[in-house]
Amino acid sequence: MDVHSFPAINASLNGIACLLLLAGWWAIKTKKDPELHHYIMGAAFACSAVFLCCYLYYHYQTGARTPYTREDFTRYIYYTILLTHVPLAALMVPFIIAALWFAWKKQFQKHTRVTRYLWPVWMYVSVTGVIIYVMLYQFQ
Repeated sequence: MDVHSFPAINASLNGIACLLLLAGWWAIKTKKDPELHHYIMGAAFACSAVFLCCYLYYHYQTGARTPYTREDFTRYIYYTILLTHVPLAALMVPFIIAALWFAWKKQFQKHTRVTRYLWPVWMYVSVTGVIIYVMLYQFQ
């Protein structure tokens, strides 16, 4: 596998994580099925963990820093998204671990308190990850 295929793989993993997050929300909020929610959210976590490994591997192998080359208004959109995406992606890691810990320990009140804020951030990071890929590799 060529290392330069990793950006597309990473965007796909972000997109799949987004769909799994939506399905996990549906399972617990609409269907009221904690077991299904558990499995779906486990898959979302696994997908995001694989993404992180692939992302780090790609950047370790290539040292790539891909500049945004368009010189129009989309440049401001791209950097606004990027400047929110990167810190939120880093900040959510300990909260994901905390949410998993509370769920594993069956401390669902604490789990819910964390995920009330974590879920929308995780969704945002997943969606903006795909948008960043499209803007960098498909839009230029």
